[in-house]
Amino acid sequence: MRTISNPPNPFDSHHRELLEPARAAKLMVYGDETREILSRNDSPDLPFRWSVNPYRGCFHACAYCYARPSHEYWGFGAGTDFDSKIIVKEDAPRLLRLAFDKPSWRGELIVFSGNTDCYQPLEASYGLTRACLDVCSAYRNPVGIITKGALVLRDIDVLARLRRDAWIRVYFSIPFSSDDIARKVEPHAPSITKRFEAMKALADAGISTGISIAPVIPGLNEDDIPDLLDRARRAGACTATHILLRLPGSVEPVFLERMKEAFPERIGKITSRLREVRGGALTEGEFFRRHTGKGVYWEMIERLFGLAKRRAGFTEDEASTIPDTFCRPGVEQVSLFNQEGT
Repeated sequence: MRTISNPPNPFDSHHRELLEPARAAKLMVYGDETREILSRNDSPDLPFRWSVNPYRGCFHACAYCYARPSHEYWGFGAGTDFDSKIIVKEDAPRLLRLAFDKPSWRGELIVFSGNTDCYQPLEASYGLTRACLDVCSAYRNPVGIITKGALVLRDIDVLARLRRDAWIRVYFSIPFSSDDIARKVEPHAPSITKRFEAMKALADAGISTGISIAPVIPGLNEDDIPDLLDRARRAGACTATHILLRLPGSVEPVFLERMKEAFPERIGKITSRLREVRGGALTEGEFFRRHTGKGVYWEMIERLFGLAKRRAGFTEDEASTIPDTFCRPGVEQVSLFNQEGT
């Protein structure tokens, strides 16, 4: 684990300075007594409204993770605290069932990992994602998953039930084609090789999969796009997407610090290219502009993605209509009983 390093927390009024070298970060697990598990997304440029996040913080420790500032709300830092102080929502399955039982819930797509990865290593012990997926299966509620975790293979039986009774698609976040490069940026995530193997296993089982090349980091991984799309298609992916790097709030200092450490000879090119596609800035927070860039270099990346996508065999329109399958357990049986009794 890395040496403890966090940018200043804007929600913390105290200032502290270390008088000795920082200690190595150690994994610490905290309980979360939240009363609701469904997170509502009101961002107009995202394709889903509801998400479930069984964990806060993420052991994968991706340098670019946009969710880092959310850890500051709980008094933690956005750097190594985010990577090592993980908050666990042990009551998540029960809370999800309660949400589905409310008359106001009519069934709608729920995305797992709208914030932090639902298949990070702690899931192997806690099983909260699997338990929540079991609830979704029982209520036939459509599900989308975004993950870097090969642990998703453990739940292939639940995913198969969701495919049969509702709707499921699993996106694998794979921004690099090299395991060596990925290890420097995503130090505790499964290797790229394992992610593609997991994608193929799910696709072979009939489960819809996709690749998310996110983030695209100009100056570092744009050249990986053709290889990633080709490998994803050969692994059975039916759809592909990409998103430009965002550095909101405290993500920026964490990202720059780790990139300087990992790629001292390339950090200048990375920041220069990023400013080029962001109109001189390092990031953009406006809706409908934050996920894409502008200028000649970004247009080149977009053309590269489109051409590589077609060559790999992805179709132009990969949209999938999400069926209205939601049904509370026992509702059909009660309705039938009432009909027979009248």
